[in-house]
Amino acid sequence: MRKLLLIMVSLFALGLIATACGGDDPTSAPITPSVTAQDIQEAVDRAIAGAAAGQTTPDEIQKLIEAAITTAAAGTSEGLTADQVGAIVAAAASPEGLSASEVEGIVSAALAAQASMEMAPTGPFVIGVMESLTGPGETYGNVALQSKLLAVQEINAAGGINGRTLKLIIEDSKCNARDSITAYTKLTSVDGVKIILGTSCSGAMLGAAPLAEKDGTIMFSGLATNPLIADAGDYIFRTAINDKLVGVDTGNTIWSDGVRKLGTITEATDYAEGVRRETAKQFEALGGEIVAAEAYASEETDYRAAITRILGKNPDGIHVAAQAEFAGGTILKQLRELGWDGPVYGEIVVIGATALDVAGDAATGVKGIVPALDPSNTKANDFLARFRERYDYTTLEWFMGSAYDDVYITAACLGQTGDDQDAAGFRDCLYGMSSYEGTIGTYTFDSKGEVVGLSNAVAEVLPVDERTSSNAGWKILGPAPILP
Repeated sequence: MRKLLLIMVSLFALGLIATACGGDDPTSAPITPSVTAQDIQEAVDRAIAGAAAGQTTPDEIQKLIEAAITTAAAGTSEGLTADQVGAIVAAAASPEGLSASEVEGIVSAALAAQASMEMAPTGPFVIGVMESLTGPGETYGNVALQSKLLAVQEINAAGGINGRTLKLIIEDSKCNARDSITAYTKLTSVDGVKIILGTSCSGAMLGAAPLAEKDGTIMFSGLATNPLIADAGDYIFRTAINDKLVGVDTGNTIWSDGVRKLGTITEATDYAEGVRRETAKQFEALGGEIVAAEAYASEETDYRAAITRILGKNPDGIHVAAQAEFAGGTILKQLRELGWDGPVYGEIVVIGATALDVAGDAATGVKGIVPALDPSNTKANDFLARFRERYDYTTLEWFMGSAYDDVYITAACLGQTGDDQDAAGFRDCLYGMSSYEGTIGTYTFDSKGEVVGLSNAVAEVLPVDERTSSNAGWKILGPAPILP
């Protein structure tokens, strides 16, 4: 037992040495060995022969190996480092001595450690990023990118992933399918990435997802919410909450507030239409009636005609589904300008920082269904503090946290696979994840790559003079109601 323990300790030490030999710089050149494999093998062969005959004591084994160190030619391109040989010497110096097989096992482990060290990649893990840096989703696409960059900085400052840094190659998906495909093609064909974080918009995600699935490339989004993404393929994942749940929660909230006739105004994008469709479906299932449904193109800036048509149908409440925060805020403002003083409902985009700036007082009292960070989650609070310190603002905090968590989840899976080209291994890591604690909750993914276990809350926009950077401009009323 003592001999076995000795061998286990020795092998553990060799593993540590092999790791340490790379130094602080993951791209540094391998340490020049001070003893060759031939030198060490010749010495150990003599030790093994003596041990087998019962003629070699621990001291003699140690002397033989030390002699190999002494006579080794420095500057050779093969063999073991002095530290690794030293570990063998320490193992050989057992008070009980070592058998021939034990000595041979230790040497074999050392040689394997050397080979592993020489063959292991030393450069950074390279990951692609597709976010909506321009276009309708730029407000949350840019904050998502900033969250990712903060996470990468933290990971690399802490020593990286198994001693290797993490590098992002960033492309703008522009919140549409065409540009998303262009960005995807550049990342995969030119940069050779197999793991892509993003994209921010559902339409962009749905545009590139078929290519990713065909190529066996991971697409992992923290923001895209359209229900159709759930069926996009085996390599498609997200930490964003599916719009089906957003729609159910919104429909339940509207019904619970006593609204029975609802008017809707919706941006003509995959994301916004998905929110509207699921909200209307739940509201009608509860007995509500959609009395007016208007849509607008992303390039529009004046919504008065559509709003006038909605008001002409005498709704009890109005639901706004926007892709762009600026449009959402403008609709809120124009609703009030045209005399609407009834309840207005939306989701996180409609009550984002830009939307509230545009709407001003017109946004007061608007209710939004939002995925909210848990105020008791210290990881979330610490992240927000670090983000605010670096960028001097916060907005859409749940989206920020989701994007930030995506990078740390990616780092965890890369630590497991050790290969940024192993998309299948990365996929399996996500499927098997059950207890990763992030800023927005504990992550688990179902068989469709959908995050499970996360929930929405009901937020109400505060008066202008009560809005601060710390409260995001709203107060949380509580969890979304659950209705039959």
